Amino acid sequence: MMEAMMASLGEVFSASHLIYMGFGVMIGLLVGIIPGLGGIAGMALLLPFLYGMEPGLALGMLMGMVAVIPTGDTFTSVLMGIPGSSASQATVMDGFPLAKKGQAARALSSAFLSSLCGGVIGAVILTGFILIARPLVLAFSSAELFVLTLLGLAMVAVLSGDSLFKGVAACGLGLLAGAIGTAPATGEFRLNLGVEYLFDGIPLIVVGLAIFALPEIVDLLIRRGSIAQEHTSLGHGWRQGIRDVVDNKGLVAKCAGMGSIIGTIPGLAGSVVDWLTYAFAQKTVKGDKQFGKGDIRGVIAPESANNACACGAMVPTLLFGVPGSGTAAIFLGGLLLLGLEPGVSMITTHLDLTYTIIWSLALANILGAALCLLMARPVAQLTRIPFALLAPVITTLILFAAYQATRSLGDWYTLIAVGAIGLLFKSAGWSRPAFLIGFVLAPGAETYFYQSVQFHGMSAFLRPGVIIILTLIALALLIPQFKKLVTRRRNTAAVAADVTGESTSQATFGRIDLILLISMLLLAVAAWYDVSGMSTIGGIFPMLAIAIMAIGALMTGLQAWRGKTTWVEQPISHQLYWLVGLVGLVVISSFVGFVTTAILMTFGFLRWFARARWVMALLIAVGIGAFLLGMQGLLSLHYPSGWLDDALFHW
Repeated sequence: MMEAMMASLGEVFSASHLIYMGFGVMIGLLVGIIPGLGGIAGMALLLPFLYGMEPGLALGMLMGMVAVIPTGDTFTSVLMGIPGSSASQATVMDGFPLAKKGQAARALSSAFLSSLCGGVIGAVILTGFILIARPLVLAFSSAELFVLTLLGLAMVAVLSGDSLFKGVAACGLGLLAGAIGTAPATGEFRLNLGVEYLFDGIPLIVVGLAIFALPEIVDLLIRRGSIAQEHTSLGHGWRQGIRDVVDNKGLVAKCAGMGSIIGTIPGLAGSVVDWLTYAFAQKTVKGDKQFGKGDIRGVIAPESANNACACGAMVPTLLFGVPGSGTAAIFLGGLLLLGLEPGVSMITTHLDLTYTIIWSLALANILGAALCLLMARPVAQLTRIPFALLAPVITTLILFAAYQATRSLGDWYTLIAVGAIGLLFKSAGWSRPAFLIGFVLAPGAETYFYQSVQFHGMSAFLRPGVIIILTLIALALLIPQFKKLVTRRRNTAAVAADVTGESTSQATFGRIDLILLISMLLLAVAAWYDVSGMSTIGGIFPMLAIAIMAIGALMTGLQAWRGKTTWVEQPISHQLYWLVGLVGLVVISSFVGFVTTAILMTFGFLRWFARARWVMALLIAVGIGAFLLGMQGLLSLHYPSGWLDDALFHW
């Protein structure tokens, strides 16, 4: 074993390995910064270059990319409110509000240092864990995986704040959206309205962009200011971010450990671990909590876990050939191209290569985070630019990112439809994370439930591991309620405000709430009618989602009817105007062509709405066109092409 470790150390610190790893780090940062590409697309770009390469060098390049993609995607999550990938969605919750407060450099530097620490901690844990992980990973059956998804759903109570019933309704709507497509157990089509695009369900990247990015863009456009609302100096923000990480080193270590362990469980990595650690931070940190409004701990927790999770995902990939994440699946393909067969041989015959992978991960995390820290201050200055100048660029990036999902016009129309839900949720104060959690966990929960019942019957839920996890879920839900009860008894003056389980400031109800409630109840009836003719095993999960959504909506309406809420004005007409404009942009793109439309839209918007100079508007518009055409050639894309695109760009 010592010989293998020494051999791998020599390989990792060789000049050739460092050069190839540096190349992978640079590509990974670029892929991470571009919204929507993510690790899967980036890894796929590198695979053709692996043919004939020496395994150690190829692994260095691959691990350089794997390590830093969760770091690079923080830029767009913090600066623009656009999740760079599914693993950075929780970072948006507090990173973007911090950027609005003029603290973008602080958020970025704390995120990058947390990612560095998380990646190194994950690699250290993985070094020892790789030899003892086999029995632990094999011990998880479908039943344990199912109740772990229930743990994710239990976070709705945390992320909904005091608006619990609104959170339940939002989660139910997310579960229902996640059930669209094909029933995994029977292959029956459900909830697709006969639309071919929906036969395989709604892509996650489209939902993430629609729920978080579009509402923020519309809000900033209406305000017509910069992203940063406060004109504080960014000069020393990066130092403050470093101090924040040092002050919260315990949270970093705990979240990195959670990320490493969760990453070893296939199917629960990626977009699940960041929400789990975000909820963990909300529940456990002390002092004043401003989660969702710009709490730096809401950035540190998920960023610490993301890079550690990438390390943990290597365990099932290397030991069993079972990818722990989508990125790990492409990495597995790279191993096979190099002639390396995952399995026991990776901890026997090829143990040196296994440690090369682990330590390349750690070193790449350090290198990538260092580069991002150097870039944090100048990049953070983007938040000082009037948002009207950035809006057409970000809108084009969102459309480009959404189009990567299935590369059809359906991606854009779904983006707008779900974006309307995001706008209504943001305007009425409903929990967007609750919706997203329900959507993300729906497919896995349904699959694991079917497998559990099929293989073990109902006895699957009497397994010791299942009982332990269910106990943890119960404690997570009951302890906060117990604390609230104690607080109410001690502070009788607050009893009247706490009767509904909501704080006075959040016990509100308005026109948009009414629209959402009526729409959800009508949707529940229509969806029930759609799945009622299906087989029991094919329809039980969407029926459960319908019940959760309807109960949450009814309880919210009951509170309003009983006078437990305060009526407030909730204007939304301006937001809908911008959404209609986006619909027009998509329609024009389908006739004229996306590249031409993006160029003309950017130039026209900058010149006549943002009042930019002719030269600046022209340069930015040309830059947008060059970016789209460059990515088209690099990724072999075929944008929606109309008559003008065909005439100008199809040489």
